[in-house]
Formats: sequence, C-alpha cells, structure tokens
Amino acid sequence: MCQTLGLGHGIYIFPCLNCKVESSNYGIFLWTIKKNVNGSWKFPIKQKISMSPSSYFPIGRKARDLLYKDYIRRQALHFHSQSFDWSFDVSCQVEEILPGLKSIFRVVVPDSGKAELEYLNDYVGIGAEVGIKANSSGELYPIVNFSGVIGSSLVSLGADLGFDIATGTLNKFNAGLSFNSAFLIASLTLDNRLDKLRVSCYRLLNPLTSTAIAAELKHSFSENKTTVSLGAQHALFPSTLVKAQVNSSGSVGAVIRQALWQKFLVGIAGEVDFSDTNSIPRIGFSMALRP
Repeated sequence: MCQTLGLGHGIYIFPCLNCKVESSNYGIFLWTIKKNVNGSWKFPIKQKISMSPSSYFPIGRKARDLLYKDYIRRQALHFHSQSFDWSFDVSCQVEEILPGLKSIFRVVVPDSGKAELEYLNDYVGIGAEVGIKANSSGELYPIVNFSGVIGSSLVSLGADLGFDIATGTLNKFNAGLSFNSAFLIASLTLDNRLDKLRVSCYRLLNPLTSTAIAAELKHSFSENKTTVSLGAQHALFPSTLVKAQVNSSGSVGAVIRQALWQKFLVGIAGEVDFSDTNSIPRIGFSMALRP
C-alpha cells in the first residue's frame, strides 16, 4: 500500500515497493500507485515536487497564521458602531496568467487596497505591488512595493521594500530568512526598517487532526522590548478547528472555527489581557467565504 500526503511545504512519503522518485531537467517527480475507495488500484500518477522558493510574504506564515489569524486583532483603522469594531476584507488570486506568473487583488475596507503580480521560477521569486493605504488620520496615499526571494523550497532569503509615491521616501524595508522541512518550518525576519527582530518556528504534530504548535520571539531594538508568544491548534472534528495562544505580555486568546458547507467558515474568538487590570475580556465573530 502506498500513501502520499502534501503537508505545507513538505511532502511525506510512506514508502512501499510501488513508489519511486525520478529526477529530470525539469524538476523532481514522484510516481505513486493509489488505492480507490472500492479497493481497486489506480494507475500510476506522476506528481511534480516543486523545488522553487515562494514569494516573500509566506516567510514565517505558518507560525504567523497559527498565532494571529482569526484572533481578535483590531485594525489601525476600522468602522465603529456602539460597542462593535469591524472591517471587511476581500481578496482574489488568479493563478498561472503566464507560466510562473500570478496576480493577487486585495481590498481591506476601510484602510487599504492593492494589486500584485508574482513571478516564481526554480530559484527566484519576484513580486511587485501597487495600491493605496490609509495613515493614522485616515488619509489615503499611494504606495509601491517590491519584493524578492532567492533559494529553494528548503532554504530561501528575501527582502521587501515599500515606497511612498507622494513623498518619494522609503517607508518599508524588511528582510527574511526561511527554512522549510517536513519536520520543522522556521524563519527569521527583520521588520519595520530592520528595527524589529522576529524569530518563529512551526511544527506539525499530526496531519490527520491538524495538530500543530508554534512559537515566536519578537524584539524591538528602539523600545528594547521582547515578547514571546506560544500557540497550538487541534481539529476536534474534520470541520472544527480550535486554536489558543498566550504571550509574555499577559494576553491569552482562543479561537473556535467551524467550516460550513466546506467553503464557508465561521469563527468565534475571545481574548483576555491579564497585564491590564482595567481591561475587560473581548469577544469577536468572523465569517469567511473561500471558494
């Protein structure tokens, strides 16, 4: 019996006599023979294992999603109604406009919007982005962003630059290093024009139940402040995911996310800040449609 599982950036292979890996000038391929539900065997399937690096944004994304995604995180700008703060996020990705080229469109109401092109080949990933972003006073200004990554799917090094078109100044300069393996995904980045150091790691413990753990260390050189965050996730059922995270600043959060009809996700999140005696627990609700 043969089974292959694609997990994040790695591919797990349960060896058998019917599997073989073959290399060519166009990449590495995996031949597999799989068993149907009715017990019959499928013909050999040839799958290409990508060895190219990703774009800059996925550096550290596994740990970042586990620790921050779907939790209560107030945007710099948001709509406010009585006791509720809310925002609206729409994104669309078009794959393979040309070989290796894809486009991404994203609008976050009320503070930003962008259009991005990404090109990936065997050793390089390049991204270019134009958009608008709101400052703290709510004024919109145009931005241009360029990013680049070199390396492979195992180790990659990248940089991310952002320019304010109105003033002609460099307002963003980030750099990152990523290590991706089937056992561990780790990253080191310098953000906020190299002022903030961020080290993170992610470990998938059980792919069948999406059980994973993540840790992150952040240090601000200008504020001389260090924060450590720890998080874990586990799927109680195939459509129900539970996440929790805690950091050294005294904040504790939890999320329950339920998938309805496979593509519609509903989440409930809660957060308590024990470092602030005047703080009250916050509860958030999210909905997402992912075609």
